[in-house]
Amino acid sequence: MRRLVLSNRRSVRAWLAVLALFVVTTNAHAQGIGFQGGATIDPEQMFGGTHFETGDFYPGLRFRPGIDGSWGQGYSLATINLEFIYRTQLGRSPWSMYQGGGPAIVLLRFEGNTDVHAGSFFIFGFSHANGFFTEFRYGGGTYPQLKFGAGVTIRKKTP
Repeated sequence: MRRLVLSNRRSVRAWLAVLALFVVTTNAHAQGIGFQGGATIDPEQMFGGTHFETGDFYPGLRFRPGIDGSWGQGYSLATINLEFIYRTQLGRSPWSMYQGGGPAIVLLRFEGNTDVHAGSFFIFGFSHANGFFTEFRYGGGTYPQLKFGAGVTIRKKTP
């Protein structure tokens, strides 16, 4: 049992090191922190959350981990999202389309008990150069079936 615990700790450290590598090697002006909110369907809940977005580590490809909390229908969910998104510029306009997805860790709290589950999701959205975005998420596992949200990503201004 002790070896299993040590092995899990090493795995977590290795994943954190890889994540740090992605975050540190991108341009600072392209990185940002953001906030979002919206509604979910199945279950019908409201949600709010925050995320960190890296710059491009491959043209158009970004990593955007985040955490959302949702409540309604007598229970609450917390989701830890590890999403990769690919952006495509829409002509010369300040708008871009993005799509992606990834795994999620879902914490379900009902009547004082908390259960941890795995989930996954696909994401499709539009974002403006000023940081505003709107998106749809389709989930599987214990992830909410459909999420619609809007928010803003705040980036460092380029000199």
